Amino acid sequence: MLNRILLVCLLFAGSSLTCKWMDTNFKRYTEGALALLKTMKMNSTNSTDDVKLPDAAAFPNELYRHASKAPVSENKHSFAAHVLDKIVVLFREDQTHASWSARTGEDFLNVITQQADGVASCVSITSHKKSHRKMSMYFKRLALHVLEEMEHSADAWELIREQVRLHIYRAHRLAEA
Repeated sequence: MLNRILLVCLLFAGSSLTCKWMDTNFKRYTEGALALLKTMKMNSTNSTDDVKLPDAAAFPNELYRHASKAPVSENKHSFAAHVLDKIVVLFREDQTHASWSARTGEDFLNVITQQADGVASCVSITSHKKSHRKMSMYFKRLALHVLEEMEHSADAWELIREQVRLHIYRAHRLAEA
């Protein structure tokens, strides 16, 4: 009995320590990622005003609304961790034709990977592994309908960059709520 009480206390203590990452680092990593995305846009020489995102890859506002209504902040953090993980996967695609430098792309990938790992440290393993199937499907559609169909072109990457900027902003708002 005493062992169980001690185990529960240790779990709660460990959980509160890991969530300090959200208080001390999350905002800094978000700002760093957004600054890199802004730099990537400034380096863009192509105009994507006439290039539109396919309807199949429209921004999933309803998923964020649903996640924001979660009663427990760990569920919000889990959703944010999942989004960041999917951004990492997306940015591991071929960026050869992107308008930004390879170094800038690598820097962004490093920042977003560290942020995803940090957020994941604030959620339990079962919560982080929780299926966010609709969001996963959304990112697969982005990869298929934007990157693959547009042959990983600079225009495709600019559309992806803008979608990712929105996701980072929304994930930040969600995790801070």
